[in-house]
Amino acid sequence: KMAEKQEEPSNAQNGEPDNAEEGEGKKKKVKREDLPPFEIVTGERLPAIFFKFQFRNVEYSSGRNKTFLCYVVETQGKEPCRGYLEDEHAAAHAEMAFFNTILPACQAGARHDVTWYVSSSPCVACAERICEALRKNKALRLTIMVGRLFMWEEPEMQAALRSMKEAGCKLRIMKPQDFEYVWKNFVEQEEGEEAKSFVPWEDIQENFLYYEEKLAEIL
Repeated sequence: KMAEKQEEPSNAQNGEPDNAEEGEGKKKKVKREDLPPFEIVTGERLPAIFFKFQFRNVEYSSGRNKTFLCYVVETQGKEPCRGYLEDEHAAAHAEMAFFNTILPACQAGARHDVTWYVSSSPCVACAERICEALRKNKALRLTIMVGRLFMWEEPEMQAALRSMKEAGCKLRIMKPQDFEYVWKNFVEQEEGEEAKSFVPWEDIQENFLYYEEKLAEIL
């Protein structure tokens, strides 16, 4: 049932791109449904059902074909900026959207400490983009907390994870406390209710240890 629920695209996913001119050019070529179905969602929180399904650190992630990326950008002397991005794997990935849209909106030149909480680790193309961003921008420090490792058995994926580490990216597996942090800071709480406390799933700690060991072996 949950999987079905998750597959229904919300209007936000089919939203127009932020940049209207770019949207105009695209519309002539493609129908509206073919626009990249991601929208930058800032200051809002993601639905609890998405969190419970997408962030679950299971070993086999069938049906989890989206990436949810919650970010915190800390810039010296400014209020941290936070929000979340989601994507569909067929179009622009959330990691790319962050560099294309969110980071440029933050003050250029200042040092940024960026933390991502992502449902699964980046694909090869996104890993390359992360390395490129870190090499180009010496003021950027990036820590990525991932719920699960994406296709970690693939040699090219392992190489991509290693190259991210070499580029200075800190890669960590989310501990139960990190899931709780995301729950408190990025997930919708029911109106007028006391924030519901995070309920860890049964194998959350085992899965964390499993992925932590795999990541240590790869890196």
